[in-house]
Amino acid sequence: MSYAETPAGPGIPPGGLDDALLKVLFAQTAVGLFVLDPQLRLVRANSLVEGVGTEGYIGLRFTEAFRLDDPDGSEQLLKRVLAGEGPVRDHLVRGRFRHTPGDRVFLVSAYRLDGPDGPGGTALGLLSAVVDVTERERARARESALAAVRDAVGGSLDVAATCRSFIDALVPGFADLAVVEVVDEVLRGADPPVGPLPPDTPLRRAASGRCEAVERDEVIRGHPVGGTRRLPPRTPYALAAADLRPRLVPLTAETPWPAADPDSSRALAETGAHTLVVVPLTLRGAVLGLLSLYRCGASEPFDEEDVSLAGTAATRAALAIDNARRYEREHVIASTVQRRLLPQAERHQAAVETAHVLLPGRDSGCWFDTIALSGARTALVVGGVAGEGLQSAIAMGQLRTVIQALAGLDLEPEEVLARLKETADRLADERAALPPSDSLQGEELRAGCVYGVYDPFTRTCTVARAGHPAPLVVGPDGRAVPLDVPQGAGLFDTDGALFAPATVTLEEGSVLAFCSAELLADERAEERITRTLAHPGRSLQQLGDDIVYALPDDTRSAGAALLLARTGTVSEHRVATWDLAQDRTTPATARLLVRDRLQGWGLDEDTVDSTELIVSELVTNAVRYGTPPLRLRLLLDTTLTCEVHDGSTASPHLRHARTVDEGGRGLFIVSSLAAHWGARHGPDGKVLWTEQDLPGAGTTR
Repeated sequence: MSYAETPAGPGIPPGGLDDALLKVLFAQTAVGLFVLDPQLRLVRANSLVEGVGTEGYIGLRFTEAFRLDDPDGSEQLLKRVLAGEGPVRDHLVRGRFRHTPGDRVFLVSAYRLDGPDGPGGTALGLLSAVVDVTERERARARESALAAVRDAVGGSLDVAATCRSFIDALVPGFADLAVVEVVDEVLRGADPPVGPLPPDTPLRRAASGRCEAVERDEVIRGHPVGGTRRLPPRTPYALAAADLRPRLVPLTAETPWPAADPDSSRALAETGAHTLVVVPLTLRGAVLGLLSLYRCGASEPFDEEDVSLAGTAATRAALAIDNARRYEREHVIASTVQRRLLPQAERHQAAVETAHVLLPGRDSGCWFDTIALSGARTALVVGGVAGEGLQSAIAMGQLRTVIQALAGLDLEPEEVLARLKETADRLADERAALPPSDSLQGEELRAGCVYGVYDPFTRTCTVARAGHPAPLVVGPDGRAVPLDVPQGAGLFDTDGALFAPATVTLEEGSVLAFCSAELLADERAEERITRTLAHPGRSLQQLGDDIVYALPDDTRSAGAALLLARTGTVSEHRVATWDLAQDRTTPATARLLVRDRLQGWGLDEDTVDSTELIVSELVTNAVRYGTPPLRLRLLLDTTLTCEVHDGSTASPHLRHARTVDEGGRGLFIVSSLAAHWGARHGPDGKVLWTEQDLPGAGTTR
């Protein structure tokens, strides 16, 4: 039996229990109850809000009484309930009361009131239960904003990206407008100042954000992202930076402080901001910057709960910004070390034009080099130590120093890399021997290098590589030249396989591109670079810039090195070559030939005399201890090079003869007169060479 069919009981008039029940429900329940007629007008209601009567609401449509943000959608929902499509339970809507300010959030349920003819008949109206869940939703919004900050902030080691993520987590869920300003020096990795923040400290606007409802993109006119400002005195910003306490500031026409900051005052008026929360970004008493949050238009003003959340979020952001600052500081130091360890200027080469591009980025271990070798040859080097930070830059400097020393020994490219790998193995052993408490002890070392030597007389380039991409070659006609260099093990790999070289003969005007691995990361990189190099009329620096312009953005952020070389030959007017007989009179003949040629080149008498003596000693040594063929070559560039070739593979050694010795002073005399000297070996013998500095000319070494 239903309740309506139950007898009223003794002493209770018919319908009296129903009336009493309705009276208690409408008077005592904390839930808003509303009876709507079939036209969805209020015919009965309990108190809409504490202290506000219902008389002015009777007769209004439900959507008018609550001023819903989406009145049409809500009305259609109620009409479907009225049509018998079933009740609605716990439907979330947003609106506001007619006679009280501020947005509210309501949880609405609606039930059809059936007439005497039952569920299929005519409806008498609707019963709607409305619960004001504004505070619950505000608490949930705060929790969501804080969770978004925890999830988004701290994943990057870039200060600007960290600030950007912080803003995105707060707007639009928590604030309509937000600005993060960071102490300018902190953005460059410097230690943050200890609070209070000095009044004239420049702050740089690291990130800002706005919701769609705010028309103006700039919260503070004249201070876009990247711009700097000094905090105006007697403003909430300056006070928060002074006492390191957050501020909740209503923005009204009577607010006195905007007069001290007219730019901000005009911008805030245009955006309709009515509440400001400014929070200092502090960590262990140091000030990293300021967070400014604004609510505008119809949004609810900030309250003290919001200030508490903003403070918690700011603490999280300050820690992430400081971590990024520490990384930025180490990166700046590593980049500085890297720049100091790399060539500081382009070096003149006898028959090769070179240019380089160094892209700064996270990778601080890449390097390049051009090394002048004897016989007008040039060594071209590009390498890299994997990783970021100071230790990568230091390892790079060690390897570069070693390869420069090895290049001076006139070794073949594959032997240079083999010796370089021996040094790398020793460095790896030293790192493995560090105490377990040292953070470097467990860090893996990885490095690669490509080493090539160009000889302008044979127009050949011999290349070997260790865990590094091979160079790309483009001929003077713009077509790619194949250069199949066998892959060698990385410098720190445990693989002990030998390095195998490859040699290619090049036409004059060919361009070689030695690239660090980052430039060849994608599958179309080689095609893109060779297509760019196929412009013989452009300078090497322009070609290098064009390659950089075409790079993907992520490559430029990682850092890379590019070394370009355009091949040439030595002018025949600056070279003299003679084939000499293996005879005792040959040194005298050589002296005459050298004097005649040097005088023809217009060199001074001191240089001529010194060269005569050098050539006499070298040729005498070759006649006595060498084997045919015997060849003498002079090369005039910024230095004067003398080369004596013979068929013997035995190398002479510098001796310090005693006073009574009749011989053994030849190479000692040569080393005294020449700036540099040495020996290089080939399949057909050896070459003894010297280099002399010329008056008024720079040296290549």
